[in-house]
Amino acid sequence: MPAKPEPSLVVLPRWEMTLYWALSLGSHLYSFYEVHSFSKEHERGLDREFPLDRGFLIWGLKRDAADFEWSFWSDWAKKSLLCSLMGHAAVSRLASVYLPQWHLAILTVYGVLAACNLLGLRGVAVLMLQLSVSLAVAQLHSPALCWGSSLLLLSTLHISSLQDIQRDWYESEDQYYLLLFSVAVCGLRCISFSLEFCWSASGQQQQQQQQQSQCCPLQVGGAQQARRSSSFLSQLYRLCAYCFYHPVFFNGPIIIYRDFSQQMHKPCAGVCGVSAWCVLKSAARVCVWWCVAEALIHCMHMHSIQSNETYLEILPPWALGGLALALVQFFYVKYLVLFGVPSLLVRMDGLEPPALPRCVSIMYSFTGMWRYIYVPLGGSRHGLFRKVLSTALAFGFVCFWHGGHDYLQQWALLNWAGVLLENALSTLLTSAPLSTLLGGPISPSPCWASSTASLR
Repeated sequence: MPAKPEPSLVVLPRWEMTLYWALSLGSHLYSFYEVHSFSKEHERGLDREFPLDRGFLIWGLKRDAADFEWSFWSDWAKKSLLCSLMGHAAVSRLASVYLPQWHLAILTVYGVLAACNLLGLRGVAVLMLQLSVSLAVAQLHSPALCWGSSLLLLSTLHISSLQDIQRDWYESEDQYYLLLFSVAVCGLRCISFSLEFCWSASGQQQQQQQQQSQCCPLQVGGAQQARRSSSFLSQLYRLCAYCFYHPVFFNGPIIIYRDFSQQMHKPCAGVCGVSAWCVLKSAARVCVWWCVAEALIHCMHMHSIQSNETYLEILPPWALGGLALALVQFFYVKYLVLFGVPSLLVRMDGLEPPALPRCVSIMYSFTGMWRYIYVPLGGSRHGLFRKVLSTALAFGFVCFWHGGHDYLQQWALLNWAGVLLENALSTLLTSAPLSTLLGGPISPSPCWASSTASLR
């Protein structure tokens, strides 16, 4: 039986691609213009309810500062984060040149000191307690217990009495929120470390049992006790090095432990892992993204408008569509900046950071977590029910990590339903009758495939 030819991509005619680009770009610009016009028309009312900042990027325009994340991280960048990140780059460079064998240890010490400077000793103590509990539970070599303890630790972020105690540690609310973000992101790294530790422990235990069978019981007992104590301390050091790695400490992106441990010991090339030209080019790209993000909130007061139902009800249809489009595009560009800066420093240290977001999706921050949720639960390998359950739990964890608010529950439910619908349609369209129909008279691919085959 002849092999079934693989489907080939078809290049659309240039005139058709030009038409699509013109329609898409035109609709984007017109809808953004409608949002800009609405923002200028109701600027005084918006300024009374949500005070607008004085514009600095574009003359004559006020700046919408209602997006909490952008304003929060912009303020911290001006205060201290940019200086501490540049300090990390300088320390990492000096350590890699003069003390390469102590490179990771020096970065760990710098990360702990930077955390102490911004979070205080009490804040770092909270993080160390979280790390110690996660590591102690990981010694039981049970992924289920690791997940349970991690979820319990994350749930403590929502205990009001603990929140009040931690707020009293700081002079401003921003410092408390910085601790909150640090604990939440650190929880993800603890999950990664604990599960990787559990999965690698089974093979090591088998090797130890083989070695112990060749020794006398008294020697085995003393050596095993000493090995356990030194092993726990070395594991705690590796966990601290992973969690306190400064470029991604506060906000990510998340690098799973396996990738971090493997790449941190690779030799660096060029200027701290990359060439000086690549560093300058990446820095210039981040600056352009920052300018685009600031231009969006100067020209369109999208976040203030979406916070008021009255304005949403009177928005013209084109402006309403432009508002939704502007919000998701700003979210995308915002994370290009927030992840672009630490990714540049990570690459300078010789590591490969996660890819920057290519689409507007909050799940980008958790793509690595599919390895720990979807795959271990069976994914698509154990039938339809396990696939549906694995997908639901993956979205459920994202919802829980972000706080579990009502709108997040709706987001998780709608995205879960969308993924299931996409998978169902994909299965339907790849069935024999429909795939034959789609690849036949209504698709230009057979003609294109036959013409390319005749050229071989």
